[in-house]
Parts: sequence; C-alpha cells; structure tokens
Amino acid sequence: MKAKQLCTLSCPIAKVATLLSDTWTILIIRDLLSSSKRFSELLVSLNGISSRTLTLKLTRLQEMNMLTHKQTSYQLTAQGKKMSAIIKAMEQCGKQLP
Repeated sequence: MKAKQLCTLSCPIAKVATLLSDTWTILIIRDLLSSSKRFSELLVSLNGISSRTLTLKLTRLQEMNMLTHKQTSYQLTAQGKKMSAIIKAMEQCGKQLP
C-alpha cells in the first residue's frame, strides 16, 4: 500500500483551492470576468465587503498575476481569465441547489 500523499502547495489543485478559498476572491474574479472594473464599482457589486478587505484581496490577486491595475481600473490577466471555467461550473452547480 502506498503512503498517503500529503496535500501541499506543490499540488496544482491545492494551489487553486488556496487561491479560491474565500468567497470574496471568487466573487472578485467573477465580476472581472465580464469586464474591467473600477475599485468603486467592485465595492458596489460586492455588497458587504469593506474597502480594506477589497484592497487586500486585489493586492493578493495582483501578486499572483491574476489581475492588473491599469490607470483607474482592474482587469484579469490571461492567467486570471483561466478561472472562467471554474467560476462557470460553480454557477451551474449553484443554480441546481435548492
């Protein structure tokens, strides 16, 4: 019997799970999939998020090369756009929940 494989950040699935481990990050990516957005637009669409939390999440996504901040708006990079399939799958699953 093989030794149980530990889940580490060298595992691609663990990396994505860590990135998407909180609701705000998923919703930020969802909002930016449709188009670039200003900070104020994200604050409105992400009802309940604080400015500080949004700033922290956007900074983290920039550090991970998932989005860029150009002039006054945020937009997903090619890497960030790869999350589209995951977000769409989550949407489909969510529609089927009671």
